[in-house]
Amino acid sequence: MRKPFAIQKGSPRVQRNWPRYFIFTFFSLVASLSLRADNTNLTDEVRLLREENTLLQQQVKQQGAQLDTLIQKVSSLESSRQIEGGNDKPVAESRLNQVHIGGEGGVGYSATGPEGYAPNGKFQLNDARIFLEAPVYDDVYFYGEVVLAYPGQQDNSLELGELYAEFENISKLWNQDNQLNARLGQMYIPFGEEYLTRNAIDDPLISESLLDFWGVTPGVELYGDLGKFTYVAAVQNGADGANGAGGDKSVAGRIGFDPNEHWHFSVSGMRTGNLNAEQLSAMWFANGFFRSIGSTNASIFHAEAVEGDVTARWQSGHVSAFGGWAGYHDNDQPTGNSRDIYYYSAEVLQNLPKKFYAVTRFSEAFCNNGIPMVGYGNFGDYFYGPLTTELWRLSLGLGYRFSDRLVLKAEYSFERGTEVGGASRNQEDFFGTEAAFKF
Repeated sequence: MRKPFAIQKGSPRVQRNWPRYFIFTFFSLVASLSLRADNTNLTDEVRLLREENTLLQQQVKQQGAQLDTLIQKVSSLESSRQIEGGNDKPVAESRLNQVHIGGEGGVGYSATGPEGYAPNGKFQLNDARIFLEAPVYDDVYFYGEVVLAYPGQQDNSLELGELYAEFENISKLWNQDNQLNARLGQMYIPFGEEYLTRNAIDDPLISESLLDFWGVTPGVELYGDLGKFTYVAAVQNGADGANGAGGDKSVAGRIGFDPNEHWHFSVSGMRTGNLNAEQLSAMWFANGFFRSIGSTNASIFHAEAVEGDVTARWQSGHVSAFGGWAGYHDNDQPTGNSRDIYYYSAEVLQNLPKKFYAVTRFSEAFCNNGIPMVGYGNFGDYFYGPLTTELWRLSLGLGYRFSDRLVLKAEYSFERGTEVGGASRNQEDFFGTEAAFKF
């Protein structure tokens, strides 16, 4: 039987394979040592990173504490400056970025009947004005308005609108907010409410009502609110232009009541003061002014008015109306000359889908003995020409609001009236388009 083969020491087969065993063993040892070295190096790197992260966190905390301390020191320094009487300069400097400059305007096309102010139609700048508002000191502010054009303007001359110093919240002296505020300068006459939406961007129509009560003149105004009630009262020059400084003064005021967010009521009163016969009132009426209509014997005239306003609002529209009485008086000899004017206006606006809206307005005025009422008529013909006893206007409008800063409008208005003596006014209908904007 054959014995198993046994490798003998020093056999030729072992002698032939020992280099392979040596090489395998060497590389295995090297790989093992390298792996151990790599693991040692990785452990050291992780430990170092952890130590550096801890140091960085400590530095961030120290820097944060130093920043908080610095902020407290700066705040204390500013407070001490204001307490020590240096309030004027720091407050003025901090409010420089609160100066606000803005503007509004309306551009479009207008055309009237053959006896209106634009029988051939014309492109025109309906409204353009620049505003500037800036803080002065604490609750004192400056407001200025430069008027480049306005509805009813007879030329393109540059005019000064409102410009005043406003003293807000005077009532804080007796610990009440907004009960008393004051304006000194040139302001709108606070009679009625239509003048508040007369600018192109605020008026849903292109035209105003037939009455169009408004005026701007120097004086002093007080206003505030008492719960659901508001008030405004002003004493101002009664005459228009440079001649308004002399003579009697205009007095006007309004009291408002807002029982809730849907309803608003107000009552207004106004008196122009006694004006010289050659003067015009600062208050506009029917696209003109109050003027003397007496004979050459009249040297003084005045006008007064009382009005009530009401507005009801719902989510997609509103209805508003106003009406009142105005009186004219002069010292024409031998018995004087007086006229009673009764007027009213009603407006309905309804918002439609896709940013459209529709609006209509009807307004009318009566005066038995006649009074100057221009309306859409030619100013020279109807302000100094025959007096008008009755005039009405029906306006129909459609608008599209891109936003509260850009509105497109189109309007057609019918206007009819009667002059003293019975002649009809039926050739003054109005058509217009307008793009109103503000910035």
